[in-house]
Amino acid sequence: MRRKLVAGNWKMHGTRALVGGLLEELKPMVATASCEVLVCPPFVFLEQAEGLVRDTAIALGAQDLATDVMGAYTGEVSGGMLREFGCRYVLVGHSERRSLYGESDELVARKCLAALNAGLTPIVCVGETLAERDGGETLSVVFRQLQAVLALVGVAGLSQAVIAYEPVWAIGTGRTATPEQAQEVHAALRGFIAKADAELAEKIRILYGGSVKADNAAELFAQVDIDGGLIGGASLSATDFAAICAAAG
Repeated sequence: MRRKLVAGNWKMHGTRALVGGLLEELKPMVATASCEVLVCPPFVFLEQAEGLVRDTAIALGAQDLATDVMGAYTGEVSGGMLREFGCRYVLVGHSERRSLYGESDELVARKCLAALNAGLTPIVCVGETLAERDGGETLSVVFRQLQAVLALVGVAGLSQAVIAYEPVWAIGTGRTATPEQAQEVHAALRGFIAKADAELAEKIRILYGGSVKADNAAELFAQVDIDGGLIGGASLSATDFAAICAAAG
């Protein structure tokens, strides 16, 4: 059985006080969670967060990484650096990276490979815009995005990853895909992976990310192909995030 994963993407939010207060409040709330719990703070707070979550039920991840190991790449952070600061996971291809910073499917695939080479578990984000959904392109878009990763890292690489389906039209808008809409895409993604490897399709975790909140998490997570969530705004509240983790149980 696939163990559910609930990942909090803090995006560009945080201060030392917020990080300390949020994690200290969250730790006892998720100490006995049956799902895997993950937080992804901004780079500058990783050292502080690592000290606070060490030997707890909370895993640490980052929001992005460079494709190169080291070198003259001003402003970039490598997977090896993330590992040194206690990260186990890293997001790649989040919709904001794709839309705001022009990350292509090929670049996302290279970041996935860099994460794997650094011993990190990449959470590969895929999803469609509102225009693409309204145009009936949802599946072709997410299949294209996933195929780019599969073509570079292969089945063996993908087996070490997590997928996150995040409909772009439901991120930060207050709109959420219905459980049925989300399940339809998750099932299609699993079917797409099954064409490459049926065993992997059964084992790989596919998260849903798109305005997941405490009051809709249980219904979303009850869907057979939804293996947890990639949580944005609600992960900045210990109470809300802990409730979502409980729903994943």
